[in-house]
Amino acid sequence: MGDSKAFQGTSASTNGDKQSQMLHLNIPVRDTYDGTVPTYLHLPRNYNHQSSSNKTAAILMSGAGGGVAGPSSMYPPLAEKLASINIPVIRMDYRHPARNRFCVADTLAVMDYLEHEHSISQVVLVGWSFGGAPVFTVGGNDTRRVMGCATVASQTAETEGITKLAPRPVLLMHGTADTTLHYRCSKSLFESYGSTKGKRELKLFEGDDHALTKNAVVAEELLCRFIMDCAGIEMGEMERRVAMEELVRKEESIEGMEKGGDLKGEKI
Repeated sequence: MGDSKAFQGTSASTNGDKQSQMLHLNIPVRDTYDGTVPTYLHLPRNYNHQSSSNKTAAILMSGAGGGVAGPSSMYPPLAEKLASINIPVIRMDYRHPARNRFCVADTLAVMDYLEHEHSISQVVLVGWSFGGAPVFTVGGNDTRRVMGCATVASQTAETEGITKLAPRPVLLMHGTADTTLHYRCSKSLFESYGSTKGKRELKLFEGDDHALTKNAVVAEELLCRFIMDCAGIEMGEMERRVAMEELVRKEESIEGMEKGGDLKGEKI
């Protein structure tokens, strides 16, 4: 578990007229191997957790090789959009990618940091590919803090926690031409959620790949809307414009994944 008082902040930036700020943090994890989780924390500009009415944040996780850009590099623009409408976001890497029990400990340490340092007691978990494992493991077990879970092209291994997620909502997205993890994985997860008491959504993108490169803008908008809904933020005209804005061009998305380290253990 994380010792939030010992986190290390290594950099901060606020770019131009953006309505958000970004901090690079290394958050300690207290388990057998200890170490720190590299993260990027996106906050609204001039954020003050004591006066903020929103107590929900989003945590974004990548695949088997770790990384911080996400599928088709949608995580940085998604984080910027959400922070601009008062939803803090952490893009997190892993200490030991593709090893679920360590990635679960990483996720819990990040959640502890948000709760202890920013009084954020509720989170929405988002994961790509392998990231579905820590998302649903933590989501299924932590009913107090996890408000909802969303995945892009999730695996089914070590995702049994989805059976304990309802009535909290889940969003599952997958490309039907995914050659890394077949879209049947998300269909199986949809069935495993298995409750009429909760809200489950399965969005299949015809002919798209493992990173949803053909539909990244649409997928990003769906994630933005899902997270806002979990946070209890109504979709007004301003929020609608933010969700629909395209901040990363398609030709930049793969380059962003390479720079973010998301392709080390994944292929599109």
